[in-house]
Amino acid sequence: MEDFKKTIYEYRGAIIGAIVAIIILFTQLYKLIIGIILIGMGIFVGNYVQKNKYDVKQKIKNFIDKL
Repeated sequence: MEDFKKTIYEYRGAIIGAIVAIIILFTQLYKLIIGIILIGMGIFVGNYVQKNKYDVKQKIKNFIDKL
């Protein structure tokens, strides 16, 4: 019994993480989380393109020329 308690105590972070992941899967919150991540990525990319228009144009032109 002491070994079981020691194991639980040692891996409690992983156990809590697994329980949270199971709850997220069962409630389908992962769809919301993925949506929020995509919105954040879109904001980041839009801001980058706005601030570095010339560099982005050059990179796209070079990429198209390679094709």
